[in-house]
Amino acid sequence: MIAPNDSLAGSDTPHVLIVDDDERIRTLLARYLRDNGFLASTVDSAEQADSLMALISFDALVVDIMMPGEDGLSFTKRLRDASDVPIMLLTARGEPEDRIAGLEIGASDYLGKPFEPRELVLRLEGLLRRSTMTARSSTVTFGPFSFDSTHGELSRGNERIKLTDAELHLLRTLVAKPGAPVPRNALAQKELDVFDRSIDVQVTRLRRKIEEDPRSPRFLKTVRGVGYALMTD
Repeated sequence: MIAPNDSLAGSDTPHVLIVDDDERIRTLLARYLRDNGFLASTVDSAEQADSLMALISFDALVVDIMMPGEDGLSFTKRLRDASDVPIMLLTARGEPEDRIAGLEIGASDYLGKPFEPRELVLRLEGLLRRSTMTARSSTVTFGPFSFDSTHGELSRGNERIKLTDAELHLLRTLVAKPGAPVPRNALAQKELDVFDRSIDVQVTRLRRKIEEDPRSPRFLKTVRGVGYALMTD
């Protein structure tokens, strides 16, 4: 079963997908990751991972090797042919040849079971640091607009467009994954009193500032059943 993350987070919060057929491990890992500043979603098979990844862009994956259906090694090899997302493999098998096989097919790291959840968090943080060393420029453009995420400035030509704190948070979250659907709950931010139920209102207000026709948006798109996506140049 697919279990999307249900916590609140800011634009810099990494979103991790846990792929493991053991419900107890999925639940424990997701809870621990959320308690340590991550967004976490869970699925119990490679097939369900494919379905969720078609809708949501993840920052890292934690994948169990021993799963029914397509196993973790096959899934990792197939995914690596199309994506460079960091992948942490989990397995109860600790033989060196299994670890080598995982790394040879493109896994970013490997952790044998049983393991300390804190070690998993530290390893994920290391993978994410390395993957962001080649991060994009902080400035993105869409149509006539330019947005500097670092300084929180939205411009149209020489005109500076004023943003509320909530609108700034939404825009920063969306440009972190340009063109990719961002779940509505990931757009929520507790500190700004922006919760899931009010995201649609905030999006409507932002559209009035960046869309020629807010009722037929060109840049800030609705992704039915998921959330929103910002189409950048």
